Amino acid sequence: MYQAGGTIKGLLDKVAEQEYLLPAIQREFVWKPEQICRLFDSLLQDYPFGTFLFWKIKPENREKYQFYQFMQHYHERDNYHCENVSKLPDREFTAVLDGQQRITALNIGLRGSFAWKLNGKWWSNDDAFPVRYLYLNLLGEPDLETGSKYQFEFLTEERGSIISDSEYWFKVARIMNEDEDELVDEVQDSDVLTTDQKKEARKALRELYRTIHFKDKIAYYEESDQSLEKVLNIFIRMNSGGTTLSYSDLLLSIAVAQWDDLEAREEIHNLVDEMNRVGDGFNISKDLVLKAGLMLSDIGSVGFKVENFFNKENMAILEANWHSIKEALILSMQLLASYGFNAQNLRANSAVLPLAYYLYHRKLDLSYLSRVEHAEDRERIRHWLVRSMLKASGIWGSGLDTLLTLLRADIQQFGGDSFPVDKIESTMQQRGKSLRFDDEEIDELAELSYKNPRTFALLTLIFPGFDFSHHFHVDHIYPKGLFTKSKLTKAGLPEELQDQMIEASNKLPNLQLLEGSVNNQKRQKMPHDWYLQQWPNSEARQSHLQSQAISSLPEDIQDFMSFYDQRHETLLARIRMALSSK
Repeated sequence: MYQAGGTIKGLLDKVAEQEYLLPAIQREFVWKPEQICRLFDSLLQDYPFGTFLFWKIKPENREKYQFYQFMQHYHERDNYHCENVSKLPDREFTAVLDGQQRITALNIGLRGSFAWKLNGKWWSNDDAFPVRYLYLNLLGEPDLETGSKYQFEFLTEERGSIISDSEYWFKVARIMNEDEDELVDEVQDSDVLTTDQKKEARKALRELYRTIHFKDKIAYYEESDQSLEKVLNIFIRMNSGGTTLSYSDLLLSIAVAQWDDLEAREEIHNLVDEMNRVGDGFNISKDLVLKAGLMLSDIGSVGFKVENFFNKENMAILEANWHSIKEALILSMQLLASYGFNAQNLRANSAVLPLAYYLYHRKLDLSYLSRVEHAEDRERIRHWLVRSMLKASGIWGSGLDTLLTLLRADIQQFGGDSFPVDKIESTMQQRGKSLRFDDEEIDELAELSYKNPRTFALLTLIFPGFDFSHHFHVDHIYPKGLFTKSKLTKAGLPEELQDQMIEASNKLPNLQLLEGSVNNQKRQKMPHDWYLQQWPNSEARQSHLQSQAISSLPEDIQDFMSFYDQRHETLLARIRMALSSK
C-alpha cells in the first residue's frame, strides 16, 4: 500500500539525520546536471514526482548489511562514490530501494554541489573541476522546445552573481534554511530590477519555496519483511526493466550485500580504478572484475548467473581470496602494459582473464615481469595473446563463459610451470576459436588500416625487438597530410592514381611503430628528410630502417606506390612467418 511521505524538506532532513540510507545493493549516483535541472523544473510545474520503495530495517538486523550515505557534494574526479556509514543509527531506519537518483538529485541541488571536468583540461588539474551550485534564474523565460518553464542551471558562485536584463540568479540551497518573506523582500529591495521583473521574480521564488517546504510531494511503498532474499527479488523486479540498471549491476549488488568483513563495493570500485591507472590507462569495467572473481575463485562456471552470486558459500570464497585476486588482476594489467597495450589498442578486455588466472594459479608476483627465467614464458603469453587479438571473427565474443571455464581447467591441470599454450589452443580450436590463419586472413592482415584496433597488435608481432612499455604508437611513414587531392595534383600525379594512393597511405605498408616523443617530432616531414635529421649517421639510420622493414625511401611522392608494394611483400612474408611459429 502506498503512503504519503510529506514534503521535500522533510525528506532531506531525514537524509541528513541518516533516517534514510542506501543499502549496498544500490548502484552509484549516475544522473547528469541537466537531469537534476529537469527534475526541479518538473517539481515546480507540479508534474508527477514518482513513488519511492523503502525497506524498513529493524534495529536487530542493522548490522547484517552494508549501508551508504546519500551523495551531497559530487566531484567527477575526487568524490563520485557514496560514502560508507561508519556508525549506523541505534534505532530503526529506512533503506531506499527505489528512488536513489531522485533523492540524491534533490540533495545535491538543495544542500550540495556538482563539479565536473571542463573540456580541454587535464584530469590532474584541480582548476579543471570548478564547483557549481544549483541556481534558478528568477527572470528566466519558458523554453518551448524542451517544455521547461523554469531556468535551472549549475553555476559557479562567481557566475551566479552576475545580474543582467534577463538574468537574476538565485542559489537554490538558500531556500532550505532562510525565511520566505526575507528572501522575497531581498528581491523587492533590488535596485537593478524593474517593477515587472520584481513581480515575476517574487512569483518564481515563492513557487520554489512552497514546492520544497509545503507541498506533499513524496509518496512511497514500504516493505517491512527482513528477509534479504525477498528484498532482493523486489529490488530486481523494480530495477531490471528499461535501462535503470544493468544485469551485472544487480549481481554486483547481490554479491556486495553478502560480504562480511570487507566493504565489497568500495573494494571492487577501487580495484577497477587501480587497474585502469596502469601504464597508459585501460578501460576495465566492474563487470570484468566480477567475472574475474568467479573465475579466479574457482566458482562453478564464470557466468553472470544469480545462483553464482546469491550463494553465501561462493561469496565467502570470493571474499576470502579477494586480496590474492586483486594482486593477480593488477599484475595482469602490468603485464599487458609491458606488451604496449592500453585502452586504445586492447581489442578485448576479456583476454585478461586467462592471464589473471594463470598468474593467480602460480602465485606469481611483480618479479615475474622482470626476471630473466620468466622471459620465455612472458613471450609465449604475448604471442598467444596477440594472435587471439588478430582474429577478425573475434575470439573473445560469443560463448565466452564456456571458453573461460574450459581454459581455467587447462591452466589448473597443465599450467603449473609455464603458460600451457598448446593445450589452450587445442581447447580453443575445439570450441571453434582456432588461432590458425589461412592465406586469405593473412592477406587481409597485410592491409589493415591505421585505425583498425588490430593494427597495433600486428605490428608488435612482426616487429618484436622493441620495449613496448615505452609508449609506442602506430604512425604513418609517409605522413597522411601529404595525400590530399590538391597536393597530389600539384605533384603531377594523374587523377586515376590519386584515390589509390590516398587509400594506400592509410594501410599497413605505410605504418610503423614509433615512440610517442619521436612521433611528435616527426609531424608532416617527408620520411627521407626526417630520418636523415633523426639519424645523421648513415649506419645508424640504415640499421633503424632495417628494423622497420624499410629497404628504401623514395624522396619523391610520385614513387610512393613502388615503396608501398615493396614493403607490402616484406610485411606479408613477416606475417606468414610470425603466425606459423610458436
